[in-house]
Amino acid sequence: MSERKVLQKYYPADFDPSLVGRTRAPKQAGPKVQTVRLMSPFSMRCTSCGEYLPRGRKFNARKETPVDEKYLNIQIYRFYIRCTRCSAEVVFRTDPKNNDYVVERGAKRNTDPWKRGLGEEEEESDEARLDRLEREMAEAEGEDVKERNAMAELEAKTADAKREMAVADALDEIRSRNARIEKGRREGVEAELSVVVPEDEVRRRQEEEDAEAARRAFARRHEMLEEVIGEELPPSNGNGEGLGSSNGAGAAVSSDAMSMPPPPKPTPAPSTEIPAPSFKRQVKKKKDHSALLGIKKKASLV
Repeated sequence: MSERKVLQKYYPADFDPSLVGRTRAPKQAGPKVQTVRLMSPFSMRCTSCGEYLPRGRKFNARKETPVDEKYLNIQIYRFYIRCTRCSAEVVFRTDPKNNDYVVERGAKRNTDPWKRGLGEEEEESDEARLDRLEREMAEAEGEDVKERNAMAELEAKTADAKREMAVADALDEIRSRNARIEKGRREGVEAELSVVVPEDEVRRRQEEEDAEAARRAFARRHEMLEEVIGEELPPSNGNGEGLGSSNGAGAAVSSDAMSMPPPPKPTPAPSTEIPAPSFKRQVKKKKDHSALLGIKKKASLV
């Protein structure tokens, strides 16, 4: 471990640095090869011994980069691995066209996801693949349409059920109201219907009631004044004289009546009605604030 951190190396006494020349090895001809660690991208079976190589099995592989093999300017890579049982060489490469891998020799792929439903020897063309994809999409859309139709039917049934419940509730309410009205009629009492009266109608009715009460109060007061005036004035005989002035006794009685104090005025019965309000405008006297503050106004010149 200490040798890794040594800064100086030991050179023997007979070391000649001139004998150590700089040499260049020739460039490697052919494709570039690297040793990499990878996992098998799919499950396969060895053609030599029949051993199954599962997907995700780790291998020490050689990665080859061919110079002339490209697809739409995408580099294709080739990998070499060994079977875990017979050590036979298995070769597979990348397939950018199908976004997958292709086995070249030494093994056989167990399943091809994009070749399902086809024979082992039959290869699917581009047109066949497009037709198959369109058919699968149409089937999926048909299933979606069926599901949507089922959901629409369920929503329609739910709406119908809600509508029927609302109609049944309205019928029950009408029947109960009719029963209450019929019962009130049989008993001789009008059924009270709950009607919402607007605020303007309530205010108008209140004003009419106030006006009627004021009119009644004024009429009652006028009648009371007429009764008091009729009691104070004596009846006349047509000549402008009272009935008691025809004879002396009458004159004496009338003089006695005149000397006697007048009878007390009958007090009117207290009215239970509310007196009418007075709507006369009252003018308030303005205060002279300038006099309070000690400000003297200038006399106006006439």
